Amino acid sequence: MLPEWVYHRCPEISAVHREAAIARQAHLTKPTGALGRLEQLAIELAGLQATEQPRAARVPIIVFAGDHGIAAQGVSAYPQAVTIAMMANFASGGAAISVLARELGSSLEVVDAGTLATDAMTGVVVDKPRTGTRDFSTEAALTLAELAFAFEAGQRAVARTATNRPDLLIFGEMGIGNTTASAAIAASLLSVSAEEIAGSGTGVDAAGRAHKARVIDAAIALHDAAGASPEKIMCDVGGLEIAAISGAIIAAAQARIPVLIDGFIVSVAALAAVRLNPSCQPFLLPSHQSAEQGHRLVLRALNVQPLISLDLRLGEGSGAAIALPLVRSACSLHNGMATFAEANVPDRPS
Repeated sequence: MLPEWVYHRCPEISAVHREAAIARQAHLTKPTGALGRLEQLAIELAGLQATEQPRAARVPIIVFAGDHGIAAQGVSAYPQAVTIAMMANFASGGAAISVLARELGSSLEVVDAGTLATDAMTGVVVDKPRTGTRDFSTEAALTLAELAFAFEAGQRAVARTATNRPDLLIFGEMGIGNTTASAAIAASLLSVSAEEIAGSGTGVDAAGRAHKARVIDAAIALHDAAGASPEKIMCDVGGLEIAAISGAIIAAAQARIPVLIDGFIVSVAALAAVRLNPSCQPFLLPSHQSAEQGHRLVLRALNVQPLISLDLRLGEGSGAAIALPLVRSACSLHNGMATFAEANVPDRPS
């Protein structure tokens, strides 16, 4: 078992505030349903945040980085050294998510949850039980104690940002080999073949993707992971940054902070979080459907519909950041539009 807090129930949706939001939407100066999913988004946020005025102004971004022993099996188009180099790029402001964070006015925290880095790096929070996971093609990636540490690293990251009373949170990731680990987790949780889940990741060709799928299927068979408990699956084939995100999602939901879910890897972390603690499910707001072929299956398993689909496969939290202006627009429209009575506009006949 993981630490006891992981399984603690998250707050209920506020039915009072949700119903009030539904009533307000019915009286705004527009035809019923004219703003489509933006209306539903505002209503859901009102219930999750327990407020009459849903908000998406303060949205910190936390990127978790980790390295993967499975990279030794040639599953990525890039060398493992890229993980540490990109972590520095995040911290120095040169990465895509760094640019998007500035554009959105969001703070950006970078957490080394398990990279191979051994030296301190300016602008990076180090919170890891080990440097990289083991190669899960030959042995379990993590011990239960290491997995628990990663979950608590996620909880600690949420606690650090919670002092600023965020309206939402965005989690991103970086780690060469982490699409392979995520695909292995998803295939095990969903009891499907790796061929259905594994995508091109950093850009491997068709032969590379087929090799990745074979490595994953062999590892799942080695560990007897298909259909196992989430805890066992994440120990067998998981990643430290993925586990940290799962922990952060549960901790955020327990603090009544909705999470704008990013692409394939974060969605897999979200699926693992829901399997461990189903009460966090309502706090997941899906941002986009990525180009990774398994993402659609994971979103379906989460029973969510993404806001956008732009064929992104960058990770880092970038898809969620790109979708955030839509969430902000939904809140602004809900809070700022006049009602028929306020605008002295004739309402629909009752």
